[in-house]
Amino acid sequence: MAKGGYHLNADILAAHARQDHALLIDFYTQAADVAEDQDVECFFLTYAHIFSLELGYPCQIPLQARLRAYGRE
Repeated sequence: MAKGGYHLNADILAAHARQDHALLIDFYTQAADVAEDQDVECFFLTYAHIFSLELGYPCQIPLQARLRAYGRE
C-alpha cells in the first residue's frame, strides 16, 4: 500500500475484529485504489467484491468490472 497504508491496514484489521463487512468493502476498495501494483490492487478488489456479494451491495457491479478489466474475475 502507498502512503497512509499503515492506518488503512489498522482500519481493516479493526473492521475484521468487529466483523463489519460493510466497512470492509469500503476499506478494501480504498486499499485497491491506492495500491501501487496490479496484483495487490486485485487482491484487495477481490475481498471487496466477495463482501459486496455476501451483503448484496450494488457496488459489486463496479468491483466486478474492475476485476474483469484485469482478467481476474
